[in-house]
Amino acid sequence: MNEDFIVYFWVLLLSIVGGTAHHIRKIKAGIIERFSFAEWFGDIFISAFVGYLTYCLCKYYEIPSELTAVFIGISSHLGTRAIILLEDIIYDKVKKNFKD
Repeated sequence: MNEDFIVYFWVLLLSIVGGTAHHIRKIKAGIIERFSFAEWFGDIFISAFVGYLTYCLCKYYEIPSELTAVFIGISSHLGTRAIILLEDIIYDKVKKNFKD
């Protein structure tokens, strides 16, 4: 089996777990009243996107696989909040570099 496929499978699986944990947290916090397949699918879709972006960043910076898994789990649980954090970091770096 292709090694890249296995890596992407684990990234996706970790992201789905993170998205599911996020969805369960929203139910327990009363943000949504009950389980909704559509809401859950939305959460795991966003989490998979964030998890993949996190994997790409970790691979670029040559972060060890164990730490990469931790970052994927945390960022996929954060979902859209992780995207907003990343957006803020990028904005600050661009603003700093083009301040003149």
